[in-house]
Amino acid sequence: MISIAIDGPSGAGKSSLSRRLAAELGYIYVDTGAMYRTIGLHVLRSGADTEDEDAVAALLPGIRLEMRYVDGVQHMFLNGEDVSGLIRTEEVSMAASHVSAHPSVRAFLLDAQRALAKDNNVLMDGRDIGTVVLPGAQVKIFLTASAGDRARRRYDELIARGEWVSYEQVLADVERRDYNDTHRAAAPLRPAADAVTVDTTGFTFDDAFALLLSTIRARLGQEG
Repeated sequence: MISIAIDGPSGAGKSSLSRRLAAELGYIYVDTGAMYRTIGLHVLRSGADTEDEDAVAALLPGIRLEMRYVDGVQHMFLNGEDVSGLIRTEEVSMAASHVSAHPSVRAFLLDAQRALAKDNNVLMDGRDIGTVVLPGAQVKIFLTASAGDRARRRYDELIARGEWVSYEQVLADVERRDYNDTHRAAAPLRPAADAVTVDTTGFTFDDAFALLLSTIRARLGQEG
């Protein structure tokens, strides 16, 4: 089985680009960020403090997390409920940043993530795929862009979704999440030693896709 790991900060376009890349390559796409978002949503609903690891760990036995593919699109189910649309808010995004810092949460999800790669050709994105989850991945990419560029993309997505936010608020959230992700004790965000860093600041989606696809094919020794 072939594994492709794409890591990078919030708003770098990992999910949208990875989804299209996986479809192009015929691989299963695994959005690990959606798993952390789903746990974050559950903790928020419970009223517990997302930054309190003991409180979050106590909730994990009550979580039944499922990833299903509907017409090739990944859907997240929380205790039988499809929460795919509910996990994309800024509140849940920040909750995901908090819970993903807890070793108990990362351990809770690790086996499930690795099992998917054991039985399938996968393209998996997240924060620690190349460094922790799939250290033996044949292709490792660290996808990034400037904080301002990432905030603008995220702002446009939220406005298109009908959420009222200011660009300044989104930029502050991006910078705060960057700090949280790079300073956490458990699996901090960083490029794997053998990862290719791809900076898409100023790129269109199609340009970024073309660059990533050519990078992956080159690393796999494929043509075209």
